Amino acid sequence: MGQFVLRPRDEAERREQMELAPGATLSADSRGREHAEEPDRWRTGFERDRDRILHSKAFRRLKHKTQVFMNPEGDHFVTRLTHTLQVTQIGGAIARYLSLNVALAEAVCLGHDVGHPPFGHTGEEALSEFVEGEWRHSEQSERIFRVLEPLNLSWEVLDGIRGHPWKMATPPATPEGNVVRFSDRIAYLAHDALDALRGDILTVDDFPPEALRAFGEPGRDWVESMIEGVVEESMRTGEISMEPAMLDTMLSLRDFMFHRVYLRPEVEPQRRRAQELVRDLVTYYMGHLDEVPETYRHADADAATQVIDYVAGMTDRFALRAHDDLFRPRLF
Repeated sequence: MGQFVLRPRDEAERREQMELAPGATLSADSRGREHAEEPDRWRTGFERDRDRILHSKAFRRLKHKTQVFMNPEGDHFVTRLTHTLQVTQIGGAIARYLSLNVALAEAVCLGHDVGHPPFGHTGEEALSEFVEGEWRHSEQSERIFRVLEPLNLSWEVLDGIRGHPWKMATPPATPEGNVVRFSDRIAYLAHDALDALRGDILTVDDFPPEALRAFGEPGRDWVESMIEGVVEESMRTGEISMEPAMLDTMLSLRDFMFHRVYLRPEVEPQRRRAQELVRDLVTYYMGHLDEVPETYRHADADAATQVIDYVAGMTDRFALRAHDDLFRPRLF
């Protein structure tokens, strides 16, 4: 016998049936894709989805999109791309510990934030002014992979991407999708806290004492403690959840981060400027639809949707450059 053993797709699917938990989502039981495809020789359907997202243009753009700090000075601040990779590591770990479908969890993690506009949630608030209700990055993420850069992903992956924010009334239908809900929050709380320390916005002593007691020091300790809280409570209850007291502490910590970091008064001028920039771009292109690239001009979408698709897809630096070109053109 040689040194290697081939693992074709059908063998991988058999292993899923034998090794995954009873509540896990099996690749062979997927609700399928919008357009039928021949199965891959080597990869399960969810492995195939994970790879497609990783190689997509929308995923690559995340490296130049804001997580919390806009145009930060220094090389170690979290971007939307590094956040996504951190979520993927955490989501894959939780799925592995609970014997869920790791490929499905990782696919949802990799795709969950591709719909974020420039300047993160600040840009999201600006775009909401042009639609009825609330413009949501998770729905835009799903739209990207269905319409703008169609990858023909599995139903479960799209469902997990759409439903990952906690504010969504309908949560993901799979346990793997619900793992991503917790993984996203664990990642951004832990690493945004480190960025706040790095940026001299907070000191360790500023954090709520109950959070330090429950989770330890900001960073690695927080990630490990929160993962453990999800795994242990999920095993106890049979659904993806976190130990109630720990969840309450996490929610309080999130409120603290919004008050002291995300919405602190010092960043308000920068937030207003970013919102004005996004508004200016949408308003301009609404009056100059011919300047929107062909790839965003879909016949089944109205003018506002086409423009928002284009602006939402911009990276921070592309949006800044486009705004300068339109409103502050250089003479030479």
